[in-house]
Amino acid sequence: MLSFAAALAANIVGMTVLVYVVYFHRHFRRDLVLAYIALSMGIFAVTLLLSGSGAGMGLGLGLFGILSIIRLRSDTLTQEEVAYYFVSLAIGLVNGLHPDPAWFAPAVTAGLVLVMFLADHPRFAPRTARQTVTLDAAYPLTEDLTAAMEQLLHARVLRVVVLELDLVREVTIVDVRFRKPAAVASGTARAPHEDASTYRLAGRARIPQETWS
Repeated sequence: MLSFAAALAANIVGMTVLVYVVYFHRHFRRDLVLAYIALSMGIFAVTLLLSGSGAGMGLGLGLFGILSIIRLRSDTLTQEEVAYYFVSLAIGLVNGLHPDPAWFAPAVTAGLVLVMFLADHPRFAPRTARQTVTLDAAYPLTEDLTAAMEQLLHARVLRVVVLELDLVREVTIVDVRFRKPAAVASGTARAPHEDASTYRLAGRARIPQETWS
């Protein structure tokens, strides 16, 4: 009984801290707040019933696997949000099992919350970013593409991955990982003669940015 009470309290407190203190103040998606809370509490309830019945743990792990692949087709989650999704699953599962001793489940919950707090901290690589950009020009050579992306983003390009290259329509879709200059990352400086909506590529007229993610 003591382990159950400790696990229930750990699940509620842990998810409150994870979702409202860590996640929402960094990613600002109110809809996923409800999703994470409902997911964790649902897993907690299902696991609790399975652990107290004659159903084997194989069934419980099967449910965990099924729930872990549920995704809304009309919505796309970022990799950060997927990480919070699986941690919410793990917290609900660990506390639903509420193993002895009573402090074990709360300790695991606190550890998971601490890991997410540190791993997703804004001070970790704040200048490094990733974007998907559509260009109205074909760049078959990586060197030309890298130079164009550095001019477009005013940043040092770390890696470019060509997702689509159409030589007929002259379109290049690229996944670019880059590091912004310190002054730009802190918001204290801005590239001269550039506005917020248009950019200039080498030898081309100003074009609007097509796709960001």
